[in-house]
Amino acid sequence: MEKDFDKWNIFKKELEDKEVDLVIKEWEIWWTNFWLNIKTESCWKWKDFRRPVLVLRKLSHENFIIIPLSTKLKDWTWFAKYEVDWVQYSALLYQIKMLNKNRFYVNEWKLERKQFLEIKKRLKNLLNL
Repeated sequence: MEKDFDKWNIFKKELEDKEVDLVIKEWEIWWTNFWLNIKTESCWKWKDFRRPVLVLRKLSHENFIIIPLSTKLKDWTWFAKYEVDWVQYSALLYQIKMLNKNRFYVNEWKLERKQFLEIKKRLKNLLNL
């Protein structure tokens, strides 16, 4: 797939100027405006640079640690499988990132606490914390 970096740069400028008034909480799943990445980094899911993410930690009212999500199921040490509304997903633990709230736009779900704690445990094991 050919990546349109010019289109992303225009979109990124719009995100920078956007006024956002969202309440974002840990263990919620949000659709976000993701960027174009290089090689094996996770990218967008849809044509308009969207990807669902799990909010792992709130750093400030503007910044959050997130884990990108995928419907491609993998169960290696750097992935964590879970289920929401009878659909299975993989949390891409190795792609943990910080995002600004300007990238968030639709709150989809909230994970069950048990699932959230299991994902955090798998991430802790992956990072040897």
